[in-house]
Amino acid sequence: MRCVIARYPFELTRTGVLASMKGVRPELVTSESVTIGRRRYPVKQAGRVITRQDPRDFSADEVMRAMRRLGFTCHERPEAAAACATAPLRTASALLGGTAPLAV
Repeated sequence: MRCVIARYPFELTRTGVLASMKGVRPELVTSESVTIGRRRYPVKQAGRVITRQDPRDFSADEVMRAMRRLGFTCHERPEAAAACATAPLRTASALLGGTAPLAV
């Protein structure tokens, strides 16, 4: 599949992306991510490995669009961060049976 990332054309295939990412250890996911194989990578890391470009040269949206067209699952934000953002903070005593939220 032909796609343009950071004004450069690339001919990407699903098997080519899988081969490029094989053996690459995922960085910590803090924003958009893509599942490649059984691992979840930050979109910018995947774009850097696949295109060999500096991540400052392309946007996450460009890479996500290409990955979706190749059939990979893209995620807008990490689920763990979303769950933590909605859960109230609690003290250790609250976790052991109390109900008082952490005072900030």
